[in-house]
Amino acid sequence: MACANPAAAQREELAESLAELFTNVSVMVRGELQGTNNQLALLEKMNDRVAQEYSNYGDVAAGLRVFVEQLNEKNQGFEEYVSQIDAIDRQVTEFEAVVSMLDKHVGLLEKKVKSAYHISSSTQ
Repeated sequence: MACANPAAAQREELAESLAELFTNVSVMVRGELQGTNNQLALLEKMNDRVAQEYSNYGDVAAGLRVFVEQLNEKNQGFEEYVSQIDAIDRQVTEFEAVVSMLDKHVGLLEKKVKSAYHISSSTQ
C-alpha cells in the first residue's frame, strides 16, 4: 500500500517525522523546565540557609546589645567610685605638699638645733 499512493506515504512519513519532532521538542522543553525547577529549588534552599544565618546574627546582635547595656549600667555604678578616687587623689596631692613643707621645716629646725648645740657646747 505504501507504494500505491506515494503522496499518502509522504504524508504519513511527514506526520511521523512531525510527531517525532514534537515529541523531541516536548522532551527538550521538559528537560529545560526540570533544570529551571532544580535551580529554583536550590535557590530556595540557599535563601532558607541565608535567612537562618541572618536570624542567628540577629540573636547574636540582641545578646550583644543586652551585654552592652549591662556594661553601661556597671560603668554608671563605677562613676561614684571614680569621683571618690579623684577626690582622694586630690587630697593625697595636697597632703604630699603639706608633708614636703613640714619636711623642709623640720630640716630647718634640725639645723637650728644643731647650730645652737654647737654654740652652747663651744662656750662651755
